[in-house]
Amino acid sequence: MKTGIVIFPGTWSDKDCMHVFRDVLKQSTEYIWHQETNLSAYDCIVIPGGFSYGDYLRAGAIARFAPVMKSVNNFADKGGLVIGICNGFQVLCEAGLLPGALMRNDHLQFRCQWVNLKVETVSTPFTSTINKASTLRVPVSHGEGQYYASDDTLKELEAEDRIVFKYCEPNGAVTTESNPNGSINNIAGIVNSKRNVLGMMPHPEKACEDILGSSDGLSIFQSILSSTSIK
Repeated sequence: MKTGIVIFPGTWSDKDCMHVFRDVLKQSTEYIWHQETNLSAYDCIVIPGGFSYGDYLRAGAIARFAPVMKSVNNFADKGGLVIGICNGFQVLCEAGLLPGALMRNDHLQFRCQWVNLKVETVSTPFTSTINKASTLRVPVSHGEGQYYASDDTLKELEAEDRIVFKYCEPNGAVTTESNPNGSINNIAGIVNSKRNVLGMMPHPEKACEDILGSSDGLSIFQSILSSTSIK
């Protein structure tokens, strides 16, 4: 598998993603500058966390106009796998690759903490090797992580089994107390209608080795590797 990691001015989680794909999973991995337009060499595109363009206007609002994003859109249309993490999720929503929006946390505080994720579906390339009964312990680090969507969009996401992760308690119970940002229905990650584009606010790349406190996030990247190997 060959992975490309997109870098905008202000991106900061690119090196963590590089470490996971190149050093932990031993996959061919390259950085992609935001002005690049040719993504034909890649099997998976990662839009990592950070503060693209300083989060001016709102998170992801400027990055969605970068030349690379038109190519990301075309890449996804052709079935390529795309994962947007934290700021990457914000960029994907702003670019229209995913529905809904990410708003300021309901408590108006920046939160950097561990959370638990309930796996809502394993019918995606990003969760296919995960036990649906398990919960994942991964960190969040954001100030604009409150996911919002209209009632019609929520019904569509539910009906099409496109809600991938929800914030939960360690035992998998979805509660208000386990929600770190006020996201509607505790939503932490969703996929597009083709199921090949994932956006999630938590940072699985920061939980891929036990020395970091959890290796639960690695299962998401192992699912990606498994899915691309099948092709």
